Amino acid sequence: MIAKKTSSDNVPSRVGKYVLGRELGTGSSGRVFLSHDPYFDRDVAIKLYLLEDGMSESHRRARRQPFFNEAKLAGRLHHPNILPILDAGEEGAIGYVAIEYLPGAESLKNWTRPDRLLSVAAVVEIVFKLARAIEYAHRMEVIHRDIKPSNVLRTPDGEVHLIDFGIAIHTAALEEAADKPVLAGSPSYMAPELIAGGEASPQTDIYSLGVLLYELLVGRRPYEGKSLADLLHQILYASPPPLGKLRSEIPLVLDDIVAHALAKQPEKRFKTCFEFAAGLVSVSQNLETVSEELRERERFNLLRRMSFFSDFTYPEIYEILKTGHWTTHAQGSRIVSEGDVDERFSLIVTGAARVEQGGKMLGRLQPGDCFGEIGFVTPAKRSATIVTEEPAEVFSVNATLMEQASVATQLHFTRVFLKNLITRLARPRGPQQMT
Repeated sequence: MIAKKTSSDNVPSRVGKYVLGRELGTGSSGRVFLSHDPYFDRDVAIKLYLLEDGMSESHRRARRQPFFNEAKLAGRLHHPNILPILDAGEEGAIGYVAIEYLPGAESLKNWTRPDRLLSVAAVVEIVFKLARAIEYAHRMEVIHRDIKPSNVLRTPDGEVHLIDFGIAIHTAALEEAADKPVLAGSPSYMAPELIAGGEASPQTDIYSLGVLLYELLVGRRPYEGKSLADLLHQILYASPPPLGKLRSEIPLVLDDIVAHALAKQPEKRFKTCFEFAAGLVSVSQNLETVSEELRERERFNLLRRMSFFSDFTYPEIYEILKTGHWTTHAQGSRIVSEGDVDERFSLIVTGAARVEQGGKMLGRLQPGDCFGEIGFVTPAKRSATIVTEEPAEVFSVNATLMEQASVATQLHFTRVFLKNLITRLARPRGPQQMT
């Protein structure tokens, strides 16, 4: 039951189990309130989608669509730089989603003013992380369609989180739709082909990310028309001012990267956000060290969010990361083969894989799933083959190399490892126990 406020805006004081507090902000698809979850005794951000009683049914459906998108599309994405959806529900004329609350976080819009620009290295770090997050969303067949500074939160420690999947679309919906999706998004960040009546694609998100990169670097957007018609004409036909003329310390190679992202024809842009990210790590000789730190920090963030490492301190995770081995596998590649002798304990960090034995599929592995525990204890032949079903990243720990870690970290890792192994062996025999 919804508890009504006495205020004139008809915002409830409670939805579901959440007690609403002060308003944090208003977005294009809903209003966000600081709220409290009494069951877990934690603060969360609640986004409300309010519908007016006098709406037609078609209008109500259109207003509810962002809520369904946010709950369904964003809720299936699990990446350290995408703000997670914790819960969703619907009560009467109100839909709501519960989002992780980030104390002190600010919209990137606050760093697009000429008097408050971030360093070039900090901008590269931010856009690198966003590119990897968007690449992940694209692999999950989700196109965001509204990438802009106000839809990215930056925490006091420098972490960034993509938010607001209210107008995101699943690529399967594009293929199945009889009519083209309604034009949506913010005109200043809209790719030329969308303005010309084309469809959303990964390349349209890449274009929007290029606009965001440009704006963070120089404090203005690449195109700023005096009217909407003037703005759209510039996006279709004009070239933006070179970055170096607006900010002297920007390396020339960043001009090339931005130009590549903002190409008028989609086929001339980066093919993927992964390519975009790869371009950023080669920005200049001075940023090579930064790029290595970015990769290590991103891997650290991926590991610390996994349940296996939930009880480890940050220094312990860094130590294990240094002694472990990180591998990237293309779709359809074998991670391990049946009959191999191996002593690695491994975790699927991103992507997915299937477990096969004698050519027969036994099951699937998702991010957070482990395999190879027996081999870690004593070298043994693999009893199953693991093949990636999509691009995947795997973190492995070798028993011998683990001895290079401090004694305290070794003991903690061994304790968690054995607890995990005992829990798994106590379950009915399954594919992960056989690998």
